[in-house]
Amino acid sequence: MSQVRSEIDRIDNALVDLITERYGYVDRAWQLKMSTREGAVVQWRIQQVIDRVKARASEKGMPPEMIEMVGAQWRNMIGWFVQYEEEKLRQVQDSSDKPGANGGA
Repeated sequence: MSQVRSEIDRIDNALVDLITERYGYVDRAWQLKMSTREGAVVQWRIQQVIDRVKARASEKGMPPEMIEMVGAQWRNMIGWFVQYEEEKLRQVQDSSDKPGANGGA
């Protein structure tokens, strides 16, 4: 049993590492979105990611209930990332709206 627990711990660590890596790309995404009209919420992309993750879970043979749970968890994670992006974009907008922020009087 200790070997099984050890492997579960290893996988949990890998999942955290991968989510941290994903966070880094989300952090870069909001910076790139500053120069586009694309906001934090890109509905088609959110659905594309959810569909792709659920399809991957299905391909890997997960039970249907687990596939739905994985999709829900991904939607949850994406929701947090979207809020994060919105806040960062809002902070940049607020700082550029302040007098003198762009070198003006």
